[in-house]
Amino acid sequence: MINQDFLSEITKSGIICQTDVPMKDHTTFRIGGPSDYYITVNSVGELRSVIDLCREFSIEYMLIGNGSNLLVNDAGLRKAVIRLAGEFKDISHKENTITCGAGTTLSKLCTYALNESLSGLEFAFGIPGTVGGAVFMNAGAYGGEMKDVITSVTHLTPDGKVETVPAHTLELSYRHSIYKTNDCIILSAEFSLHNDDKSEIKSRMDDFMNRRVTKQPLEFPSAGSVFKRPEGAFAGALIEQCGLKGECVGGAQVSEKHSGFIINKGGATCQDVMDLVALVQKTVKDETGYTLEREIIRL
Repeated sequence: MINQDFLSEITKSGIICQTDVPMKDHTTFRIGGPSDYYITVNSVGELRSVIDLCREFSIEYMLIGNGSNLLVNDAGLRKAVIRLAGEFKDISHKENTITCGAGTTLSKLCTYALNESLSGLEFAFGIPGTVGGAVFMNAGAYGGEMKDVITSVTHLTPDGKVETVPAHTLELSYRHSIYKTNDCIILSAEFSLHNDDKSEIKSRMDDFMNRRVTKQPLEFPSAGSVFKRPEGAFAGALIEQCGLKGECVGGAQVSEKHSGFIINKGGATCQDVMDLVALVQKTVKDETGYTLEREIIRL
């Protein structure tokens, strides 16, 4: 149920707030029921105001980037979903250092680095997320990770303070950062890169993108790799080994192109995906002994 008093206060402040917004329109899986509130903030001041109002009216809130690693419940979200825009999409650089807002897409960041002849982010080109989400997950691909290039992150603490902290304090490891547990909101990140020939950088970016296009089911909605890489093996290879390539539950399917992906063939529900995930996990455990841990986040 929409709290009209909360909505009135948000609107009065000039902040954009929509109600009953289908989350399938804001996730790459194209799955998910409506969120009670979908709020766009353009500055730290607006972000603080929204959080203060959420607390005042006892409304849960969460930040969303590009929705590329999320599976939203079919019934939707009884909370405020906050999206970072405006100043959170700013990018600047000084010498070999780029500072980038958390709301910026990785593709835009990589293109900016290319235009400045700065190398180090090529691995991230084509990852369909934002800088904030990439830091949160310590996103990586093709042998590179965000932890390789991040020097510091600026965040908003739960008590409303803006802090800049060095990368070595962020507990960056495989698909993990301290932001999974500290309740801070990532505002921006600083990256240390190195000069290189622009044509060489572009060649590497094109190579990585070509690998994605040829090996991943980019023609279907998905949330990327569903499972974390188990130690000593590869999730996709284990799934294929168990004969699960092409397996379906409702509109959800283990991709025939890359078994590490579950795709939305059309009309898939959150429950379809979760049932298929459970089937894959049980089959792989029973037949190989490996436990597959889900990488995508279910809301």
